[in-house]
Amino acid sequence: MSDLAPDIAARLRRNPDGLVPAVVQQHDTGEVLMLGWMDDEALARTLAGGRVTYWSRSRREYWRKGDTSGHRQWVKEVRLDCDGDTLLVRVDQEGPACHTGDRTCFDADVLFADGR
Repeated sequence: MSDLAPDIAARLRRNPDGLVPAVVQQHDTGEVLMLGWMDDEALARTLAGGRVTYWSRSRREYWRKGDTSGHRQWVKEVRLDCDGDTLLVRVDQEGPACHTGDRTCFDADVLFADGR
């Protein structure tokens, strides 16, 4: 049982594992930093705690960004999209967001770029 407000929980459209994707964006630049996953408890912790909490699909446990790396994400705003199936988490990121040490998880491969 989570502490997520019932009105918010009722609006979420979860995948079969009970998770919702969370797109993470730097609040002042709009830079997309990463994608994480949240269940009701992770979202409740994020809304209440001021730092972002995710559900790790590989480790099957909650993790708060920065607890081991020091690269914390301070919550500035959390939005739910029109379908209720994706979260937008706007943060103030300390250090790199990606586990590889890159600023974002989207620094590695450009699959297409319109050069015009």
